Amino acid sequence: MNIAYFDTFAGISGDMTLGAFIHAGVPLEHLRIELTKLGVSGYSLHSRIIERSAISAVKIDVETEDEDRHEHHHNHPQPHSHRSLADILSLIKSSGLTARIQSRAERIFIVIGEAEAKIHNTTIDKIHFHEVGAVDSIVDIVGACICLEYFDIEKLYSSPVRIGNGGFVNTQHGTMPIPTPATVEILKGYPTIPTEIPH
Repeated sequence: MNIAYFDTFAGISGDMTLGAFIHAGVPLEHLRIELTKLGVSGYSLHSRIIERSAISAVKIDVETEDEDRHEHHHNHPQPHSHRSLADILSLIKSSGLTARIQSRAERIFIVIGEAEAKIHNTTIDKIHFHEVGAVDSIVDIVGACICLEYFDIEKLYSSPVRIGNGGFVNTQHGTMPIPTPATVEILKGYPTIPTEIPH
């Protein structure tokens, strides 16, 4: 059985996850080809080598038509499409991706939807994703599932997740504390380590 272990010493994000998988051996072209099966346009995928503390790593950029670079714009959120969970699940189900990729991607979006529904005191079918419904976030999430399938990963493990603490982030719902309520809800039951990083 193949497993993947995430050492989240610096937190975790979609582009970090894709970069780690590409660095571990997933061909970027394979990821690009598989993502075309989603039928989503308006983005391009780029890879580059970066260096942090004299250690090299792969950085993945999902560049969309309305922004120059895919970054986590904590203080300047970009305009995003407002997709419902049903919209995203339909997109995944109608794709040409394998059943296991579809199942994993659907489960991730359902977990996010359940967290959003709880903190907004509504039902999951009424949730509209803002940041998570954007093309770059869909590419990050489905892309990670494609990478898991490439390596035939059956189980995932993680170190305790380090989270930002004490700062604020501007979202489509206004200014929120870090970690955001949805993040806290998703991480319930998982070991976490609050840091002094306000991002």
